[in-house]
Amino acid sequence: MTEAQVQQFIDDGYVKIEAAFPRELAAECRSILWADTGCDEHDPTTWTKPVVLLGMYGQEPFVQAANTPILREAFDKLVGEGRWQPRNDLGMFPIRFPSEKDSGDTGWHIDTSFPPDPPADPSNYFDWRVNINSKGRALLMLFLFSDVGPNDAPTRLRVGSHIDVAKILAPAGEKGLSLRELAAARFEESVSKRESLATGDAGTVYLCHPFLVHAAQRHCGVNPRFMAQPALFPQIPFNEKSS
Repeated sequence: MTEAQVQQFIDDGYVKIEAAFPRELAAECRSILWADTGCDEHDPTTWTKPVVLLGMYGQEPFVQAANTPILREAFDKLVGEGRWQPRNDLGMFPIRFPSEKDSGDTGWHIDTSFPPDPPADPSNYFDWRVNINSKGRALLMLFLFSDVGPNDAPTRLRVGSHIDVAKILAPAGEKGLSLRELAAARFEESVSKRESLATGDAGTVYLCHPFLVHAAQRHCGVNPRFMAQPALFPQIPFNEKSS
């Protein structure tokens, strides 16, 4: 990972790492995922939903994809040696199929990282929170397990929006804000930001600042998009020094 890439992460809120894991490994993982979609890979008439959510795959190919030397070096540079936890799974896979249907999940947002106190409905992520120290999340990561072009539902990224979100979160301190409260602010500061698309070949990984405003979109292409969007968890909170 070059110093220019580190600077891009600081300025833009994300960095694209090509060939972060082998294409052959991506294909192996896809074959496992296809078997769980309930769809026939070779019969588009079975692709009846715009999105199929799968998650928490801890089989060896997924663990290998998440822990390549290229990625581990990048984590060290962006988060710090000894300050992040290795992944033993790759979280949720929102697999998007070509469709004219509205999937209902394409709004601009950031990913929250810790539950409210006192606890509320754990399945209602609008009540989950994020604070200025990004408690519970070191990075948002986008792992491409299929080739993703402009028409293949690439995640939309608002370049530099992490800086605007930090300004919104700073006054809230350690308590932070819920996704509901952030949505009420409508991320107005980031509306004018340039939009970039998370495209790339299978094996590409986007490492994103936790505050980067992003959104899904409808799949207008031909082949389903396979992507994982796990967090990189911190070993040490950002506001604490290493021992």
